[in-house]
Amino acid sequence: MPSHKTKPPLYPKSHIVAASGIAAALSIFLLVIPTSDVEARKTYVQLDLDTITAHLDSAGSSKDLDALISETVTFSLADELNRPTIPLAAKPSLRGRDYQALPVELPMAIVAEAQPASEWKSVTVASGDTLSVVFNRVGLSANTLHAVINSSSEAKRFTRLKAGQVLDFKLGTNGELNAMKSKINDLETLRLDRDGDSYIANNELITPDVRTQFAQGEITSSLFLAAQKAGMSHNLTMEMANIFGYDVDFARDIRQGDRFEVIYEELHVGDKRVGTNNILAARFSNRGKTYTAVRYTDKSGYSSYYRADGTSLRKAFIRTPVEFARISSKFNPNRRHPVLNKIRAHNGVDYAAATGTPIKATGDGRIVHVGRKGGYGNTIIVQHGQKYKTLYAHMSRYANNMRQGTNVSQGQIIGYVGMTGLATGPHLHYEFLVNGRHVNPLGIDLPVADPVPQNERTAFMAISNKMMASLDQSNETQVALLEQ
Repeated sequence: MPSHKTKPPLYPKSHIVAASGIAAALSIFLLVIPTSDVEARKTYVQLDLDTITAHLDSAGSSKDLDALISETVTFSLADELNRPTIPLAAKPSLRGRDYQALPVELPMAIVAEAQPASEWKSVTVASGDTLSVVFNRVGLSANTLHAVINSSSEAKRFTRLKAGQVLDFKLGTNGELNAMKSKINDLETLRLDRDGDSYIANNELITPDVRTQFAQGEITSSLFLAAQKAGMSHNLTMEMANIFGYDVDFARDIRQGDRFEVIYEELHVGDKRVGTNNILAARFSNRGKTYTAVRYTDKSGYSSYYRADGTSLRKAFIRTPVEFARISSKFNPNRRHPVLNKIRAHNGVDYAAATGTPIKATGDGRIVHVGRKGGYGNTIIVQHGQKYKTLYAHMSRYANNMRQGTNVSQGQIIGYVGMTGLATGPHLHYEFLVNGRHVNPLGIDLPVADPVPQNERTAFMAISNKMMASLDQSNETQVALLEQ
């Protein structure tokens, strides 16, 4: 009969003893490490087994040992409520023996030591999300939220979220918030960095490239549609209207066939347009008359707009206190009052506009009355020097800090359209007084501000001539392209 010999062990005894020791240690961890909410917050990590292999190899070198253990051990979380497990993977077959996943839990200290450096985590704001909802989604506490929004006025900007906005969070190994940031617009990113128990805000600003652009258009239905067709933004259109607002009443003077040409600054980041800046020069043709405007900065750094000949575009008063409103009633000393139904002089102009539309002071001055005034309702009266006075009635409310004695600037918002007092609908009643006598605000010849200083006229004319030539050339080029 053949003799039977005992098969040698697959691995050196010293290796088996070492491996048994690790298994025993892991079993002890299972018994002594309690389950906690802290463990439930562990994230996906990977552990390199080189260290474990080195310990086993120290018991006796074996090439077979390298085939026994896979390259990595993976902690996985199905969700935040599951505790981490380590599937111990091996090659599909090892000397005829199959190895299955072995669930094992490691203590918090080992998990924390093995975690990689903190990385940024991005969250996209959904419709209806608040900062509290976003913090909860990331796993940050209400105390952290409180510390963030109370750290500075800049930090409170994070509470004004928009759908689609992306917030980036940098969390520490224990889930604490180390930093957060969000792109406010194409030129600004707001960032918070942890400083002890509080946070420091920093604005990361991008300086855009400034390029000169030309636009021209013809009005067929409205100024805004024509400007939009010419590629001009809403803000740029409003700026053009404000520049020519001393000469042109955009509420009643615009006609089909009016034209405009504008040279302006456009802001770019790379190839992307991110906004517009100043209008450098413009021409506006209204009812057969052409108005020009050139931007000029004097030696003291003050910028203003002047006509091409150096006379000031700026008048002591702007023509209309409400932008693009409809005139519902003109100056009429013999008008029949719509509420009282009897002849009563209408000593001003009514501008029909939606409730809440901003009302601007038409000139620099000092408030001499703010409050209720009979049938005028909520009213503000502004004194402009010794000669002029303006009145604004039927306001829904006043702007902040409007008090008797307060100084206001031309174009400053002083209140909002309403229908207080004797009014049948929301509108602004506007009066203009000269030496205490009511005059028609639409017909008065408004006084003009100072022209370019004489000692700077040569410098201004050099700029003005260049800008007018550029408008002519750009317009000719545009027309040629359209005729091709």
